[in-house]
Amino acid sequence: MTDADTGADGGRIVVGVSGSLGSLAALHHAVTEARRTDVEVLAVLCWTPPAGELGYRRSVCPPVVDAGRDAAVARLRQALDEAFAGCYAGVRLRCQAVRGETAHTLVRCADRPDDVLVLGAGRERGRLSRLIRPSVTAYCVRYATCPVLTVPRPPLQRDLEALERGYGLRELVTGA
Repeated sequence: MTDADTGADGGRIVVGVSGSLGSLAALHHAVTEARRTDVEVLAVLCWTPPAGELGYRRSVCPPVVDAGRDAAVARLRQALDEAFAGCYAGVRLRCQAVRGETAHTLVRCADRPDDVLVLGAGRERGRLSRLIRPSVTAYCVRYATCPVLTVPRPPLQRDLEALERGYGLRELVTGA
C-alpha cells in the first residue's frame, strides 16, 4: 500500500468536534464531503486540563491530566455515537482528543495544504462575550493555512437558543 492509498500526503477533512449540535452538523457535513471526494476525515476534540493550562503549570498533577484526557476521549466517543447512531460512518474516519486551546489546536491539526477545516457555527454571542472569549471560527478563518468551511447552526440549535433567551416561549406555551 502506498502513501497515496492511505492518504498520508493528500488532503484531509479536519473537523472540530465538541458534542454540540453545531459540531455534530459540521461532522455530518465533513463525512458527506469525504464520501464525495474520497478523503479521510480527522475528527478532533480539543481539551485542556480542568483548571486550564495556566492552572496546571502552577500545580502539576498528572492524575488530573489523565482524568481530563479520559473525559475528552469519552466525550468524543459519545459525540460520534450521537452523530452516527453507533453505525459505520461510511468513510475513513480517524479521531483524536488533542490537548490545547481549541482554535490554536484546530489550526495546527489542519496543517496540510490540501486539508479543509470544517467547523460548526457556534452559539450567538454578545459583544462582551466575544471580547472575553474570542470566536474559534474567526480565529481559524484568520490563521488557518487551508480553506475553512463553517456549517450554519442547525434549526434545532437556533430554536433552543431562542428558548434559553426567552424568545419563542410564548409560542411554545400557547402552541401558536
